[in-house]
Amino acid sequence: MFEGTTVALITPFKDTGKIDFTVVRSLARHHVESGTNAILLAGCTGESFTLEDDERIAILETVKDEIGNTIPVLLGTGASVTKTAVRRTGAAMSAGVDGALVITPFGNKPSQHALVEYFHEIANIGLPIILYNVPGRTGTPIQTETAVKLADHPNIVAIKEASGAMDAVSEILAKSDLTVLSGDDSLTVPMISIGAKGVISTSANLLPSGFSAMVKAALDGDFIEAAALHLKMFPIMKALFIEGNPVPLKTAMALVGMIPKPALRAPLTAMTPSNFAKLTAALEDYGLI
Repeated sequence: MFEGTTVALITPFKDTGKIDFTVVRSLARHHVESGTNAILLAGCTGESFTLEDDERIAILETVKDEIGNTIPVLLGTGASVTKTAVRRTGAAMSAGVDGALVITPFGNKPSQHALVEYFHEIANIGLPIILYNVPGRTGTPIQTETAVKLADHPNIVAIKEASGAMDAVSEILAKSDLTVLSGDDSLTVPMISIGAKGVISTSANLLPSGFSAMVKAALDGDFIEAAALHLKMFPIMKALFIEGNPVPLKTAMALVGMIPKPALRAPLTAMTPSNFAKLTAALEDYGLI
């Protein structure tokens, strides 16, 4: 289920701030047609911190209605409060989700022992769980020994590793049977070269076919082709993070006509003019605009 390219789908909004479910449907369909292997909803790229619980389920139900069981659909269910994460995970399971991406609690910095309890309570719901290690957003890392310990739970099957630490990836792969997925687009090929099975990607929103081709080549052992695709897309990968994700991504998708407008939810705002110019230059160099 968790091999290949999973797109961390944006959440498209209208100017009113309401979710644009028509665009949600078109994006989901486009990813199926483009070779994306799975779709993650309500991740960080989907502005999960701004979404109400009923909106998360509404997005999930919309995507499942549009694409059925053609590819797995995952939902971000983590929270700063354990009972909230448990409730979200249970609701997602009832709505037919295929798995949950669970971020560490953000802001309150629990100990590693507390993290084990947090993830165990969520995993006990019964869904396949992907741990999400992104200390740059949460302030709390999942230490390697903690990830290895959590791998003993039958429902904790994978980790999205977005700490940027390749040594941590090596240790997890050597000491556990967790599926490792890259959480940094630009580290995807290097991670696969040591045993990772794919990526949960921001850039795949904009370049779904190219990213899927790169990951497939790497998983097939064709690292010459994977490297060529990586180097071609690398300037785009970096440009999409010159401001907080998904601000540049939504801007780029609007510029190339994939979404009607780059509407965001506060506190995110439109790009600064200088960064907009850098993003536009990257898109032009790639040939997207």
